[in-house]
Amino acid sequence: MTIDTSSFDLNFNYQSPEIEDIKRCLVTLYSTKAGQQPLDREFGLACDFISAPIDVCKNLYALEVIEKTERYEKRAQVADVTYHTNYDTGQLEPIILLGAADHYKEVGEDEE
Repeated sequence: MTIDTSSFDLNFNYQSPEIEDIKRCLVTLYSTKAGQQPLDREFGLACDFISAPIDVCKNLYALEVIEKTERYEKRAQVADVTYHTNYDTGQLEPIILLGAADHYKEVGEDEE
């Protein structure tokens, strides 16, 4: 069983007028393999975890998603990464729950 890095579910635990833009940016980030962007080779997810045992693979994928979200999308932070098991394909589909980044919450509160 492997993680399907091309298919993932993004859920938000907060409301913002920028949700669609954040989602579009994160879909691009999570669906790009690290090394593919000519001007920023670290953009995207490294896929080193693919051949690891499944428990290690889950942890490394979640860590990669958390670190890259912190680096490239300051408006959101990863609250949780869970997985849906697709027994038909033998793959795990990541479900990523996102919350407002602490800095973003503070800015939003000041504006109201």
